[in-house]
Amino acid sequence: MTVIFLKLGGSLITDKTRPYTPRPEKLDLLAAEIASVLKDNKDLHLVLGHGSGSFGHAAASHYNTRLGVSGLAAWHGFAEVWYRASALNRLVLETLNRAGLPAITLSPVASITARDGMISNWNSFPIQAALSNGLLPVVHGDVVFDEIRGGTILSTEDLFAHLAHQLHPQRILLAGLEAGVWADFPAHKQLLVEMTPGSFAQHASGLGAASGTDVTGGMLSKVTGMLSLVEQIPDLEVLIFSGEQSGNLIRALWGENPGTRLHC
Repeated sequence: MTVIFLKLGGSLITDKTRPYTPRPEKLDLLAAEIASVLKDNKDLHLVLGHGSGSFGHAAASHYNTRLGVSGLAAWHGFAEVWYRASALNRLVLETLNRAGLPAITLSPVASITARDGMISNWNSFPIQAALSNGLLPVVHGDVVFDEIRGGTILSTEDLFAHLAHQLHPQRILLAGLEAGVWADFPAHKQLLVEMTPGSFAQHASGLGAASGTDVTGGMLSKVTGMLSLVEQIPDLEVLIFSGEQSGNLIRALWGENPGTRLHC
């Protein structure tokens, strides 16, 4: 079977400049596009992830949760970040359900242990079982308990990077607002069609950061993490593209490249 990891970015499904503001119409359109492809391609199996956008990032920025958790106020903040991220996840699941998709969230906070900001233990059997039985497993950026930091935050890219070694996806699709990776951000005049670990250095200075609040690093962090992953798994390719333009998600799920392709 064909396995694809798909992330719906927080900038795409929420307004990251306004705390706790979803984009319900966009979520409905994205869910409909996913459902249409899965209906026509029975061999395709998805692991769906989504960012926290203006929900989790707003709270996490206030409490600096990614850097660690210590003390009563910080732990209350940890719970607040979880609550906000979970609230967005519930909206995503309701939208997927309306589109007829058998989606089930496998919450990172309940299944992952981190050590100094890195995943140290994650039993992926529930995700594998969901895929094998025709379900749509959903993960999302979340707080997790950490053996060194007390607690931290893992992005969807962090989760995908770990799972890729176990589930061996053919592609990782990262859908956001940006058309892809710009060589000259924020001028937005030169879109890179592809990028490799070897070409990264000449473009790194133009990548820029995220718009709105983003505690997990924005575009630069996304690109460096994914290039490291394709070096580790040479058969893997990653596509960074805009889910804002209607039809782009469908094209990406069918194997096209409406954005920037990262490969070894």
